[in-house]
Amino acid sequence: MTAGSRGDAAPYTGLGHALERAGHRVTLVTHARFAPLAENAGIGFHPLPVDPRAELDTARGRALRGSATDAEQRARAFLLARQGARQMADGLLAAAQEADVLLVSSSLQLLGHTLAEGLGLPGMGVYLQPLHVTGEFAPSVLSTRSWGPAGNRIAARAVNSVVDAVYSGTARTLRARLGLPPSSTRAARRARERQRWPVRHGFSPLVVPRPRDWRPELTVDGYWWQHDPPGTGLPRHVRDFLDSGPPPVFVGLGSIPVRDPARVGATVVRALRAAGLRGVVQRGWSGLEADGDDMLTVGELPHAALFPETAAVVHHGGAGTTAAALRAGVPAVPLPLQLDTGFWAGRLTALGVAPPAVPLRRLTADALAAALLRVTTDPSYRERARALGARIRAEDGTAPVVAAVNRLAGT
Repeated sequence: MTAGSRGDAAPYTGLGHALERAGHRVTLVTHARFAPLAENAGIGFHPLPVDPRAELDTARGRALRGSATDAEQRARAFLLARQGARQMADGLLAAAQEADVLLVSSSLQLLGHTLAEGLGLPGMGVYLQPLHVTGEFAPSVLSTRSWGPAGNRIAARAVNSVVDAVYSGTARTLRARLGLPPSSTRAARRARERQRWPVRHGFSPLVVPRPRDWRPELTVDGYWWQHDPPGTGLPRHVRDFLDSGPPPVFVGLGSIPVRDPARVGATVVRALRAAGLRGVVQRGWSGLEADGDDMLTVGELPHAALFPETAAVVHHGGAGTTAAALRAGVPAVPLPLQLDTGFWAGRLTALGVAPPAVPLRRLTADALAAALLRVTTDPSYRERARALGARIRAEDGTAPVVAAVNRLAGT
């Protein structure tokens, strides 16, 4: 069970495919627009009613795009999530009633645990970001700056309380429908900890080492990749563009909403040309565009096929795109904006595969061109990215989860 953008769904297709190979019957429960991802992976699908892309074109979505500060955008995103949770409740319950084991993403942790408790099902979390309290770093959805062990723990508890509040109303409704006694979100979170609810994390310990102060049931297992059918490649026009000159730079903002996509697109093109680089610009949910023989505008493409052929990847710092660039072994220029994007951008810089981030709110052609020149002319970035990519590709993040599900299912 997962909700959010494409990056919140795609990694679970690889995990689901691995579970199918191990003999389980898997259903991906998420927004209807992501049904093709499940189909390509050969797993079942249960649609949820909310279309996160369409929400960006509503009055609430337009307000989200126009947020002047990170705090304002975060607050508007939480309001959208609260409304979406109410709309998805029936679909989540119906899917859970057909299940033997529940695997729940971080965005639906409170609702998933409520369903597991009410239906008497075994379950566990499958998270794409580190969200549990730790003194080793600040909350991944809040900041890249550490406030020290005590400050980091206080901040993480505060963030978790806010996240729980987003889903608290829907959780109360589900508890009543399932015949469970009323419970506060704080009590529900304490119950998860008391029950030692297991959580597997789908990112590499080479990127985020497992915090030493986590309880044993919180593991970092390695990435889960989107499953693409065998032979998945690039469209002919993309292949022709790649072959017509030196490796281009990929630029994509994924599902990040921006206030003025025309201005952002024009800024990106100026920066690429100032650095003497070609570009493959992905429209994404913001609708970026790039014109000229040295630029190619594309829709959704398999990152696993495209990224290894690029000089660098300029992206928003989402967990999925960050992982894909690392896997490809190419350097990055992160343009973080909201939620966990600053956290992943900071990790890329700390690992030496990206220069310091260029925050999207302060994006200028000069700043981006300088970062691009740095990452494409200093060979150390590519060397570190290539070495790290080889180690990440050697990991199998799905195997520990398959073993854990086998135990939960009694197989």
